[in-house]
Amino acid sequence: MAFWLIIFLLLVLAGALLVVPVLRRGHSSPMTRDSLNKALYHHRLAELAHDEQHGVVEGKPQLIEELQETLLADIPGQARASAARPIGRWTLMPGLLVLVLLPMALYLKSGGLVQVAEWHQAVADLPALRARVADEHAAPLTAGEVARLGLGVRSELQQQPDNVSDWLLLGRVGVALDNADTATQAFARAYALQPENREAQLSYAEVLTRSADAEQQKQAEQILRKLGEANPADLRVLNLLALNAFQQGQYGKALEGWTLMLRVLPPDDPRVDMLKRSISQARAKAGLDNARLAVAVTLSAEAARQLPAQGMVILSVTDGHSPVPVAVKRLPLSRFPLQLTIDDTNAMMPERLLSSIHQAKVRVRISPEGQAAPRTGEWFGDSALLSLDGQPQVNIEINQQVP
Repeated sequence: MAFWLIIFLLLVLAGALLVVPVLRRGHSSPMTRDSLNKALYHHRLAELAHDEQHGVVEGKPQLIEELQETLLADIPGQARASAARPIGRWTLMPGLLVLVLLPMALYLKSGGLVQVAEWHQAVADLPALRARVADEHAAPLTAGEVARLGLGVRSELQQQPDNVSDWLLLGRVGVALDNADTATQAFARAYALQPENREAQLSYAEVLTRSADAEQQKQAEQILRKLGEANPADLRVLNLLALNAFQQGQYGKALEGWTLMLRVLPPDDPRVDMLKRSISQARAKAGLDNARLAVAVTLSAEAARQLPAQGMVILSVTDGHSPVPVAVKRLPLSRFPLQLTIDDTNAMMPERLLSSIHQAKVRVRISPEGQAAPRTGEWFGDSALLSLDGQPQVNIEINQQVP
């Protein structure tokens, strides 16, 4: 409301600057020049009378006639006629309309009116959104509501920049929106305001741990080690220390931390599955549990006759259920038969390794152009669904064409 009141007052002031001078001109005398000339004329007549009395001049009638001719020559009739017509008030209306409508149109187009409205709505919704976040039984916030919560919290932080709780909440909003910069800056501010605040320490250490910056990871390690010394049995600290070690390539330390957590947690704890996957990844990265699959590839007679002169051999492994490959290996086309191996180092994603699946289906495809997506006419061969226990080997014959 205050914003619109200020806009209204500015428009009134601008309109006054346009209208008042014109109205004042309408009330002023249109004969200002004539009056001045008449005053000069009478003053000159008085001087002539004075000079005549003292015998300075002669021929007073002739001089008076010359003064009259000069006065008439200096007051054109057209000027007097135009001066006598004041500007009408309605003549100002187009100018006033332009003065009001043009700035309003420019503001509506480029002044961020929609963003201002969203900001006001976010501030108004902030108490309700806070209550939903605090209520464990309330429905989770949508992405749009999380964004409005962040905007409302930012507005409050402009008024209360030392509110640690709001900085922590803004950091969690950044995490929820996958905005690493917002999360890092907010948690850093909370940590700077209260370095001994445990939640600020843990939140800041976690976001630094997940950073790709090695210096930030080391800073997180220092914070976490202090927390671990104060409370060695804190599972959250143990998990973050293990994750921090994993991010820094210290896979042995990561294994130690996650293995310790796995021994402490009860078997039915929902975190057990996550820990097992993390341990598998750490073992694979450390080379302790690197799954390996040997593949022997041959060609059918028809495929051998139509073998392209050049291309790529693309070996892919899926889990047998999803078509998305777990691991992929590409080799230049050469002579057959081929002996290939594929392992965790060929995984598509570090969190989904070949060693994390127990059965697999293998496909070998010949692509003349080396394209990832199959194209009509390309030759390929599939294996049956096989177990990955031990060190399996599979024989595949390329004998089919992509329809």
